[in-house]
Amino acid sequence: MKSKQLLKKGLDELGISCSKEQINAFMTYLSELKKWNRAYNLTALKTDEDIIIKHFLDSLLYLKAVPARTLNIADFGTGAGFPGIPIRIIRPEIKLALVDSSGKKCAFLRHITRTLDLNEVRVLESRVEALAKEHKRSYDVIVSRATFKIKDFIKKACPYIKENGTLVLSKGPRVQEEIKEVEKQGLIKKTIRLQLSVPGTRTLRAQRNLLVLCCPEGR
Repeated sequence: MKSKQLLKKGLDELGISCSKEQINAFMTYLSELKKWNRAYNLTALKTDEDIIIKHFLDSLLYLKAVPARTLNIADFGTGAGFPGIPIRIIRPEIKLALVDSSGKKCAFLRHITRTLDLNEVRVLESRVEALAKEHKRSYDVIVSRATFKIKDFIKKACPYIKENGTLVLSKGPRVQEEIKEVEKQGLIKKTIRLQLSVPGTRTLRAQRNLLVLCCPEGR
């Protein structure tokens, strides 16, 4: 199956409509990621099928947890731009901050956001806890696919989220003990359980738990 056809089929499975320009943006993203990956090892995924399903489409699952009127999103530990850039391609009205401490990954992020002409996207080369004070209480939603423990993500993200904002973290199926610990503190708004599969491919994405989290009172 050709890459563009695979992407379209995956978007159909997710119920996401996409313009020709948005499809082309994803194809450019795919091409540039593979090109840079040869020199900078940005992702362990090498094939078009793996990148489209396990990066692009998996990132778009986050839209199930992002409120429709969200304007400002931060992506903590974004790596090569996941989930932030796919979300931004589909939701062009969003202002996005991509945060990562790796210089080579941030160099790629600056390149790809320029190449795709993504306005209102900032690349912040920083550890989360070292972000400048100007980012405090700035974001409606903070997302991450990085391997944070739930309680650590909440601790790091809460200083930067607006009042009544939303934190969204993706976890695999084997995190029940971790979830129970945070549930006892009343910090999980809801858990969205999803499984992504694209007909005609060999790639089956394992179950994802999208955890919609809140900050403790008196943060």
